[in-house]
Amino acid sequence: MSTATPALRLENIVKTFPGVRALDGVSFSVLPGEVHALMGENGAGKSTLMKVLGGIYQPDGGEIIVSEQKVVMRSPLEAKHKGIVFIHQELSLAKELSVAENIYLGELPHNRFGLVDWQHLFEKTDAILQRLKVGFDARTRVGDLSIANQQMVEIARALTHEAKAVIFDEPTASLTDAEKVVLFEVIEDLKSHGVGIIYISHRMEEIFKMTDRITVLRDGQYRGTLDTAQTTEEDITQLMIGRKLDLTRNAVDHEFGAAALEVENLSCGTLYTDISFSVREGEVVGFYGLVGAGRTEIAETLFGLRTPTAGKILLNGREVHIESPVDAIELGISLVPENRKEQGLVLGMNCRDNMTLPQVDALVSGPFVKDSAEIEIFGHYRDKLEIKTPSWKQLAGNLSGGNQQKIVIGKWLSMHPKVLIVDEPTRGIDVGSKSEIHKLIRDLASQGYAIIVISSEMPEILHVSDRIVAMYSGRIMRTFTAQEVTEDSLIQAISGLGESEKVA
Repeated sequence: MSTATPALRLENIVKTFPGVRALDGVSFSVLPGEVHALMGENGAGKSTLMKVLGGIYQPDGGEIIVSEQKVVMRSPLEAKHKGIVFIHQELSLAKELSVAENIYLGELPHNRFGLVDWQHLFEKTDAILQRLKVGFDARTRVGDLSIANQQMVEIARALTHEAKAVIFDEPTASLTDAEKVVLFEVIEDLKSHGVGIIYISHRMEEIFKMTDRITVLRDGQYRGTLDTAQTTEEDITQLMIGRKLDLTRNAVDHEFGAAALEVENLSCGTLYTDISFSVREGEVVGFYGLVGAGRTEIAETLFGLRTPTAGKILLNGREVHIESPVDAIELGISLVPENRKEQGLVLGMNCRDNMTLPQVDALVSGPFVKDSAEIEIFGHYRDKLEIKTPSWKQLAGNLSGGNQQKIVIGKWLSMHPKVLIVDEPTRGIDVGSKSEIHKLIRDLASQGYAIIVISSEMPEILHVSDRIVAMYSGRIMRTFTAQEVTEDSLIQAISGLGESEKVA
């Protein structure tokens, strides 16, 4: 493979935005039939480089070479016609249109009368969908599909042309384990046909499973290319962030207080049944389980988004009834949601306004919101959480994933909660920012916050939790202390192999 002519090359690419050089002379290449990972912290330049390649951005310098021919990509459609397909992390689908219309948008087939040839369109689309082994057809309205199936529609776009290179940007972020298997099969199929794959992901297990080589960017600059089979996670991390990470287990360095939250025999229809647990002041309780175990649904119930069918919720020993998020907030329960971009932030709003949104009524003076009070709140939590942004005026959508997550956490900390629930705290965040979020959670616990962490990543749960609640199919199977838990016992419990035990 190393002697093959690259399917594409980018040479000395430069891209500058106002006040920021996002790419500083970056070179990158992918070979036919190779899966080449592109890694780096949020803000390292990965997405910018791929948007240059995909025709979304025009470079300020450098060259793009496809099959030894210099090309200019003026638009995503032009890039696609030249063999470059970009499958975005953020879905870019027209939800009111059919699957077929989305896949062939901008290039619908026409008959000799100039009208759309619907039969041909649907036949071509169904052939692609059969290759992906999905459970919907060409005529399905995209808005009626789950997020995971919408992601599969994005992937289907890559199969409509004879692609020379396909860019996968965090492709498994919304997929179930079964759908991931299908995705990996599709990638192997593309490889076997000589297509070069560029794979952007923060998930190390996928990187080591799927890729042949790894290129690392830091601060918009090329830092090196490694053979996957001959490198380690530590090597990659040091290239990405310039330092080693502390990946040791959590060690409790403070005393726990009284029980801030107690849940007794809580049920919510068929979503979860007979759930009992407690969280003490200064304690982090991690919830771990497979998709559908009921973890997020419990969090949504505690935050007033779902109504329980049985059981009790107690705060500081007093039973409470939570019928809406307003009730939860007033009682001192805050939820950092799983999907920060859709549920936690208004991306087109600035950082300050995002952070003060839940308490804007309390910051009103006459008909106006007090700017000085909002700026003071933002400044306090920007410093406390070490949020990296030029100013409070920066749009939340322009921040890195780690800083976006800190904005959401700061928003809820500014409400001074008794209980902080954090659902998938580091999803889509690079390893350096993950380490910062983990440290932040531990620091908040040491300050006396009662914290629930829901995560699908075992290393994360093991690292931050004082106790771990293992769930399977809507039930608590076992509860472990940080000292007694092992990876094997945790996997057994979430697979339904452990004996169900109530949480004290």
